[in-house]
Amino acid sequence: MTEQANRAISLSLRVGELLLASGEATENVTGAMRAILRTYGLRHVETDVNLSAITLSHVPDDGRPAVTAERRVRRRQPDYDRLVALQTLVGEITRHKLPVGMAQERLRGMSRRPSVYPGWLVVTGLASVSSSAAMLNGGGPAVAGAAFVATVLGDRTGVWLARRGVAEFFQLAVAALIGTLIAVLMIWREMPVPASAVVVGAVVALLPGRPLVACVQDGIAGEYVTATARLTEVVFIVAAVVSGIGAMLALAVKVGVPITVDDTPTAPLSLAVPQVAGAFGLGLTFAVALRVPPRHLLAGGLGGGLVWICYVMAVRWDLPKVMAAMLAAAVIGLLGNAWARRVRVPPMVFVIPAIGPLLPGSALYRGMLKLSLGDLSAGMRNLVEALSIALGIGTGVILGAEALRAVRRREGVRRIRPASRSTRGY
Repeated sequence: MTEQANRAISLSLRVGELLLASGEATENVTGAMRAILRTYGLRHVETDVNLSAITLSHVPDDGRPAVTAERRVRRRQPDYDRLVALQTLVGEITRHKLPVGMAQERLRGMSRRPSVYPGWLVVTGLASVSSSAAMLNGGGPAVAGAAFVATVLGDRTGVWLARRGVAEFFQLAVAALIGTLIAVLMIWREMPVPASAVVVGAVVALLPGRPLVACVQDGIAGEYVTATARLTEVVFIVAAVVSGIGAMLALAVKVGVPITVDDTPTAPLSLAVPQVAGAFGLGLTFAVALRVPPRHLLAGGLGGGLVWICYVMAVRWDLPKVMAAMLAAAVIGLLGNAWARRVRVPPMVFVIPAIGPLLPGSALYRGMLKLSLGDLSAGMRNLVEALSIALGIGTGVILGAEALRAVRRREGVRRIRPASRSTRGY
């Protein structure tokens, strides 16, 4: 194999690794890698992308030895600014056939550049997600402030545990426990505020909205191995959050804190200013936490407000909450993908921040509280409802994207998309 071909394979592997680490779906990672390889004349290459490793295998037709290369994805952290830059680089490679050396140099500079936001601003954005969610669920300024403090404490504690080698499962459990602890203390002190909204806010900041959407997208695209891995990741994240909430609620009930089911907050199905502002703020701050480029932050906030309006209207039409969440997510999936095509960025930049107001933090908290109070059947119903809403959100987002794909005009000659082949499961 020539030096040019080896460098092209190395470039493709590195681009795929960074795309997957930044939060891109498996189908899009595979497509980007194949596009790069085709650009440099390598057409008989098989790619295997899973959640932690990428493998390329090149088998030449002329009898030369086959080449197989692999790259591990050691750290996955959502960084949508880098995702946008990577997509731009892939587009320039495929359209203008950049020399491999120039493309590799661009890629090295991209991987070394600092984050678009300083660390303290990302933490502030994550904490502001909790504040916005608390406001959305009927909490006032005091509750929003408490949710902010709880998330900062949980995040910093998680960082402290990570530096000591503690697994992420326990980091998430401790973060959820801290948010619940602050709410329990507010209830114990009989503060005249909906203290449980603090828990909901802290939980929303921890829920795996991005992995859930990627899981459903991979499953629909036929990437079943990666979809199963992502689903397992989602289950463990939710289990960690539920464990933290449940442990603190069980302790609070044991020591006699007067917690009742009446304490559980539910977001008012209202289009009043506090709720719409909370949804807008949730989308905007989620975008900051996901490191969305500054020029696209406003779109994330507008998407959060729009998805809440669609959800409230759907519930008012007497749709079940699961169907209402799926419909609202489908709307934002359709519009987000359409706008992403217009401005040439990955759809996740707009879609993932926007679904924040739909994440079922209230149902999770209510389910764990009922379990702690001994009402097992009602608690399990609430937990199943939360899971159903979460899956409905992921399905709705992909449904919107597929609807746009079905009606848009095909641009030139396109390769058949693997997910569109009719197999009927055979």
